[in-house]
Amino acid sequence: MNDIQRAVQLLRQGELVALPTETVYGLGADALNPDAVAKIFTAKGRPSDHPLIVHLADAGQIMTWAREVPKDAIALARAFWPGPLTLILKKDESVPDLVTGGQDTVGLRVPDHPVALELLRAFGSGVAAPSANRFGRISPTTADHVRQELGSRVALILDGGACKVGLESTIVDLSRGVPVILRPGAIGADEIARVLGRRPRLRGEVESAVEEGATPRVSGALAAHYAPRTPLELVATDALAAQARPGDAVLARCAAPAGLADGVTWVQAPADPAGYGHDLYACLRSLDESGAARILVEAPPASPDWAAVADRLGRAAVGSGEDDET
Repeated sequence: MNDIQRAVQLLRQGELVALPTETVYGLGADALNPDAVAKIFTAKGRPSDHPLIVHLADAGQIMTWAREVPKDAIALARAFWPGPLTLILKKDESVPDLVTGGQDTVGLRVPDHPVALELLRAFGSGVAAPSANRFGRISPTTADHVRQELGSRVALILDGGACKVGLESTIVDLSRGVPVILRPGAIGADEIARVLGRRPRLRGEVESAVEEGATPRVSGALAAHYAPRTPLELVATDALAAQARPGDAVLARCAAPAGLADGVTWVQAPADPAGYGHDLYACLRSLDESGAARILVEAPPASPDWAAVADRLGRAAVGSGEDDET
């Protein structure tokens, strides 16, 4: 029996399987088995009202999971699936409430990773799979990260190498008639606009408090998320070297300057948003394990192509320095 066959067997038995995707590693369970899905929340220490994304083998399965599939969803699926895009749609009544956090919407995507697709095709149904880490912590982008985070809490880890994107998928809500990006990712607003013929709104661009209250809850949207245990601060480029003290670790897009204080660990990340996003979680994880007193991160540029990185770093800063509750 090969690893894919073993993974399918475990999923059908209601067990958890970690799988690689192009974004991050996911902690998967049979999305139609509430008891199996419940194990995800227990393993991660995840609140039960926090919805999960269902991963599918191909776009044709979308009709099984959503009761309303607008033309915008079909257009985006054709353009970007398999790929790092999650669509929020009105759910079919067969989708367990535990998957959706009790909401009437469900998040769906087709991942762009050969191992994940092989598993999904062999399994024949949807796999609910949030990131395979403790809730609120740094997302895993290698199989080793999953082992460090979850250990024996997962029955099998499929090793598909390092994730090629490294940041979670873009989430677009199509459940309310107007496309809204609820979480930025590798697929940006301009790319989505080119497909739809109009610009999607961004989270927060709402007409009223009532409309804001109707926004579906989605993965990765809490103020504190993606966080190291070491306190993390975002620092302006021109103040970075001056604020670094002995014992600090710095993540920057430039090389360490002359005259940097002794005892400062300086890590240079790629200067382009795609490369930076690919390396971000691995860098944060390494710095978190380095014993540094603080992690100082150069604030990203305020431009649309850096939106996903800025989103993750902002939430990491809010949630950093906190101990796990469970």
